Amino acid sequence: MIPYYKYNPKVYFTAAFIVTYILWFAGAYTSFQDEKSGMYMLFMLPGLMTPFLLSLVMIFTSENSHLKKDFVNRLINIRLIRPKMLPALFLIMPLSVLASIFLSLPFGGSVSQFQFAEGFSFSSGFVPVLLLLLLAAGFEELGWRGYAFDSLQSRYTYFKASIVFSILWSLWHFPLIFVNNSYQYEIFHQSIWFGVNFFISIIPMGVIISWMCIKNGKSVLAAILFHFVINLSQEILAITQITKCIETVVLIVVVAVIIALDKEMFFSREHLVTEVKK
Repeated sequence: MIPYYKYNPKVYFTAAFIVTYILWFAGAYTSFQDEKSGMYMLFMLPGLMTPFLLSLVMIFTSENSHLKKDFVNRLINIRLIRPKMLPALFLIMPLSVLASIFLSLPFGGSVSQFQFAEGFSFSSGFVPVLLLLLLAAGFEELGWRGYAFDSLQSRYTYFKASIVFSILWSLWHFPLIFVNNSYQYEIFHQSIWFGVNFFISIIPMGVIISWMCIKNGKSVLAAILFHFVINLSQEILAITQITKCIETVVLIVVVAVIIALDKEMFFSREHLVTEVKK
């Protein structure tokens, strides 16, 4: 961990939730008032950027040079990404999606799910959906991996930090179910259980992203890339919401396998050192 610095996860996550919720609930209200222009995105985008902006504030007001240098290094140093991790980075999510489709077939799932989707499953106002998927991956991980996750792992084992972070990350998305035409709004209106599955599925995804980031020298770039692969994998094929429920189970199994194979890292306490505030 960073020497002579005491992380403050309570301040970070409290501010992240309050600011994001205010902006996104304002966006939710606006989304029903101005559907054609999509001006509600003027609230949604700053909310999406909130974790990143808060990380910048926490890092660059700390007056801790080690913290600042570490953040910049993890952001721009591509050499942190380990070549042997690239297959996992690019294949875990696509293979999980394909496995989920295959497992859905005995339960009435259609083989047409293996086809490319005709379009995206939601709309995003004046912002192209593909760009929004990239922005979501970028701004979220710049915040979550820039400060948030480090603040948790400074106090907990990697396993506990991953679980706590993933639950908080899931709850952070809550206002999106009220935003007209958002993915979360659409699936909640199909079935409340599809909505519940969305929030549950974020937890194993969060653990996998945390693991991927740690295994690549805490590279923020690796986290952004993997997050973007997740977003694309969820949209590129014509998978049904039933299959996405199956996918959640598949991801939980993937997490269990990862933890079993790398349990020494997940439960290590070596990084938990006594820290002194600057």
